[in-house]
Amino acid sequence: MIIRTAATTLGPRRKRQSQRFLLYPSHDLLRSQDYADNAGRAGDPMARPLTTVDLDRLGLASAFSTATAVKAGLTRSLLDRLVRDGNLERLGRGVFLRSEYVDTVDTDLVEIAVRVPAATICLASALARHGLSDEIPAAVDLALPRNRWSPAVATRVTWHRFAEDTFAVGRQALAVADTLTIGLYSAERSIIDAFRTRGTTGFDLATEALRRWLRTPAHQPAHLLSLCRHWPRTQTSLRNALEILL
Repeated sequence: MIIRTAATTLGPRRKRQSQRFLLYPSHDLLRSQDYADNAGRAGDPMARPLTTVDLDRLGLASAFSTATAVKAGLTRSLLDRLVRDGNLERLGRGVFLRSEYVDTVDTDLVEIAVRVPAATICLASALARHGLSDEIPAAVDLALPRNRWSPAVATRVTWHRFAEDTFAVGRQALAVADTLTIGLYSAERSIIDAFRTRGTTGFDLATEALRRWLRTPAHQPAHLLSLCRHWPRTQTSLRNALEILL
């Protein structure tokens, strides 16, 4: 994707500066066009030169952080200019989404995937994505290992702390934009988590999710119980619920 920013007016002192390369003269991915040529095309002798940015050749994905953009060669001021020109969408602090993806992605999940790669959709939010609950939480349920810090994000989030040694059990990758992914717990892991946290999330959420899961063609109670061995204290309640519903 090649982006050209719109021309704007520069003062006399900026005229000489506008002829300089934004990075360095040999850089062929990001450069300012010749001042005189652009001024003539714009019909304004004080017009700022067009800036050409090839995001693909810079190796920038559909969404990226400020740190990634700077490492690729962009400046913070240029990022701000691309946002003003509508070529990039700012998603919270330090996260940018290329404009061609705005209408095709869940921007909330994109922000989380860029800011907190370890975050994993869990509990009610995960159950809803698996079609095991009609409850759509006002905030996205996200899990992090207990030793991880959760940054402030623009997206409405409820953070949950899970044990480090079982955090990866049942964790899958959910594509949110292009090659960008976010963690999502499997249906089986989400059911187990609902039973584990039934004291706070409610027993109805857990039993309804289990009931719906048993109606799916691929359900395997033996596999569910086997997975639950990682959480011995939850096995009895889950086994009792299975005996009632089967």
